[in-house]
Amino acid sequence: MSEKRKQVLVFRELPADQLARLQDAHDVTVANPRLPEQKAAFEAALPRAQGLIGASYPIDEAVLQRAGRLEAVSSMSVGVDNYSLAALRSRGIVLCHTPGVLTETTADTLFALIMATSRRIVELANLVCEGHWTDHIGEDLFGWDVHGKTLGVLGFGRIGQALARRAALGFGMPVLYHSRRPVDVPDLAGHVHYTARDELLERADIVAIVLPLTDETRGLMGSREFALMKPGAIFVNGARGAIVQEPALLDALDVGTLRAAGLDVFATEPLPLDSPLRTHPRVTCLPHIGSATHETRQAMAEMATSNLLLALAGEQPLAVYPLG
Repeated sequence: MSEKRKQVLVFRELPADQLARLQDAHDVTVANPRLPEQKAAFEAALPRAQGLIGASYPIDEAVLQRAGRLEAVSSMSVGVDNYSLAALRSRGIVLCHTPGVLTETTADTLFALIMATSRRIVELANLVCEGHWTDHIGEDLFGWDVHGKTLGVLGFGRIGQALARRAALGFGMPVLYHSRRPVDVPDLAGHVHYTARDELLERADIVAIVLPLTDETRGLMGSREFALMKPGAIFVNGARGAIVQEPALLDALDVGTLRAAGLDVFATEPLPLDSPLRTHPRVTCLPHIGSATHETRQAMAEMATSNLLLALAGEQPLAVYPLG
């Protein structure tokens, strides 16, 4: 193991204990380029950086061209759509990420969106907060049962399987899923069924997206796909906003068959103030909080820090994203 100190650039704030781990081993610069007052420091540190750690900022070809000494990037995320994979591969730079530690928390968020949209939780909570609850509510404010409804899951990795467990084992929901190939999950045997994507859209009462953003999934959900969904179906997206064609989603809500949508992700984030999704009466919007709990964000930071320390020491990180 090499004891040589290296230059590390932290481009999104780390918990103090994880920052101290890095500072014990290496020379560290903290500069979040998303903050205008720190952008210049980030740019100045790039040419000498040998390790990068952070999240939610594009590490693209232009950034990598300025980081000529870079050896490893450690992302505090499971998704890697903010990184230029081809450029990293061509330069021989290791890309690490944090799968696994956020699985259960993100599945909790997705199921919370299913509950919120089906039972109209936010809408009815606002009714009380705004002083409009003056009598017993009528049928026009009733929600819909979740238990027993058919859930369709597009994408069946760790998070998709965790969501299916909540639905099938906790709420008695038949679960259909679609992925590149059938997945053997022994504890869900008999509870989940692999099906073609179009059939899933046609049969599910609730459709949840749990897919990575790739060239194949970008814009996957458009007018055709929403038109296939059952009258009164609910749509939930906790993956990436760019998977959904938002104008098509709005059209499906306004003149199509969708009953409601629950969204934790959007094509542009933060969601612009003029976005019709923000105030749509049948859309529940969250500010991309899929993994945002104290416990999970700490676990992600610990894993990302360990990944970078191992990579810079020439050892095998805990989770390396395959660049091909």
